[in-house]
Amino acid sequence: MSIITTGLATREGTAEDNADAARVYRMSTGTVGAAVIDGIGHGPRTSATAPLLAETAARVTAHRGALAGILSAGLLVADEGHDGEEANAVGIAVLVDEHGTRAAWVGDCDILGWDGTRLRRYSTPQVMGEWVRQYGPPVEIAEHYDDWVRVSLHSATVATVGEVDVPDKVLLLLSDGAHDQVPADVMEDLAREHHHDPQALANAIVAAARADESGYRDDATAIVITIKETP
Repeated sequence: MSIITTGLATREGTAEDNADAARVYRMSTGTVGAAVIDGIGHGPRTSATAPLLAETAARVTAHRGALAGILSAGLLVADEGHDGEEANAVGIAVLVDEHGTRAAWVGDCDILGWDGTRLRRYSTPQVMGEWVRQYGPPVEIAEHYDDWVRVSLHSATVATVGEVDVPDKVLLLLSDGAHDQVPADVMEDLAREHHHDPQALANAIVAAARADESGYRDDATAIVITIKETP
């Protein structure tokens, strides 16, 4: 039997309206579905739609798995809408049950795992910069394309959603405003210090996000999940 504990925190960036959203849904069986959604762009429609996408992804994930959670959220924004301005987003969903942990994602949200000694990234950002890096150009050229998302909820299919099993017992689900604007060594130090307290770790991660050279700081969101096995 496992005891699953969660923490959630979000922090608005320097642009108006928090386009991030996160939800955790726990079934009567103890199964947990969790989702972090990062809206593309900012504005009232995006910030209003993101919580709906997160709620859908988390609940469907708990019932049908992480892949189904991502695809179901994607259906809500698959059409551009009557005015052509339907919101779009990227996201990550995680299922935690007696069989283990399974994550699914589109875009550049991340899942990290802490095993007690190291922090490991399990997701691969679906951005053009990652594709460009395969061909070995200078780092600054690849970084130029990191904001170009290749797969979003709007275009998600079974073939384009990333999936991975995560063996670690401490899980970090992060929007890019958290994992991109918190240095890797700082993130690892925070996991080492707070991994026993999911809410404290989630709070510390979003608080640690810093503005870039231009003064821009993105919305930062984190869900932390800990899994403890009981006799």
